[in-house]
Amino acid sequence: MQDKKICIVGLGYVGLPLAHAFSKKYKVYGLDINKDRIDELKSGFDRTLELTAEQVKESIQHNMEFISNIADAKKSNIYIVTVPTPINSENEPDLTPIIKSTTSIAKVLKKGDVVIYESTVYPGVTEEVCVPILQNGSGLVFNKTFFCGYSPERINPGDKEHTVTKILKITSGSTPAIAKEVDELYKSIITAGTHLAPTIKVAEAAKVIENTQRDVNIALINELAIIFDLMGIDTKDVIEAAATKWNFIKLFPGLVGGHCIGVDPYYLTHKAQSLGYMPNLILGARQINNSMSKLIVDKTIKAMIKADKKLKKAKILILGITFKEDCPDIRNSKVLDIITELEEFECHVEVYDYWIDQSELSLKKLNFVNKLPLESKKYDAIVVAVGHEKFKKITMLEYESMLNGSSIIIDIKGIVEHPTWRL
Repeated sequence: MQDKKICIVGLGYVGLPLAHAFSKKYKVYGLDINKDRIDELKSGFDRTLELTAEQVKESIQHNMEFISNIADAKKSNIYIVTVPTPINSENEPDLTPIIKSTTSIAKVLKKGDVVIYESTVYPGVTEEVCVPILQNGSGLVFNKTFFCGYSPERINPGDKEHTVTKILKITSGSTPAIAKEVDELYKSIITAGTHLAPTIKVAEAAKVIENTQRDVNIALINELAIIFDLMGIDTKDVIEAAATKWNFIKLFPGLVGGHCIGVDPYYLTHKAQSLGYMPNLILGARQINNSMSKLIVDKTIKAMIKADKKLKKAKILILGITFKEDCPDIRNSKVLDIITELEEFECHVEVYDYWIDQSELSLKKLNFVNKLPLESKKYDAIVVAVGHEKFKKITMLEYESMLNGSSIIIDIKGIVEHPTWRL
């Protein structure tokens, strides 16, 4: 195994920690088409904050080489694809990144090479979409002169406890021998162990239902929260009571964003619909979770109207813009939807989030404050959108010191002592 040379294609939240783990035992080429990203990593900086500067430099000292051209990785005999698999405006799978990566790999693929996919896809993408591209681009023959595997990523952005080597890994391969080789490869760095799936399609399906199940469960809690709100019952109190039963799944209502839970179910529903089946439960869950941003805006606006506050040019502070707590990841953050809807009421929205890099192009249009304007009495309402650790320490007196007139605090995360309304 020590003669393996690995090329990790895509150095985001998934690819970089994986590359770092492999670099401790193997020669690794870390490939990303974003040259700025490569330059930053060469200098020891990881903007995703998944690795410290010391860890990045440690990778380089071991066996890591950061590159932006696939030709520089032609000595590799294993290619691992960790690029994003987003959806388009119609909620249909966008396979463009994985197709482009596969096309690039095909140009340098050699006899005996193995291509392993970690990107979330619907069952069949590896063998039905990627394999033909690899064959046509390389002139090699699948399962004779090159092989494939699938090992779905399970990275949890921002989680410093469940890191890549501590999460059990599903593995698979296009032949029994390759499946064993792929499994042994991951087993050499994954201390939590591996689970060898019988086929690539089983591994693909296992990944896509992990997040689909969670999406459906959260949708149920969100729907219950809406019902209990109409009844005047505190949802958090209900959940705490119900959770005293040993087999109750304890989840809380909230926004469902990020690159996984809010996206992956659409890959499964796309495949199901192509086969003539309408996955009503999964699509219904997606509809409920996508509607939560509008519900929060409605509650904010109604609270302001009830307090006789004018909506036009009203100043509203949003606390947190990332898709989850204590993490700089803004991908598919539903907080952005809240801001957009509030701005449609001609409110002036300001944002405070100490986790994010304000230079992100997608955030350029937002109005950021660099620190909490305590004792400013400038805001008509505050929306606590993300449960960052520092936000949990903000007192009611500090909230009230920032509010002008009647205190309106909309608490999405259940961390405010006495909010006007909480989800």
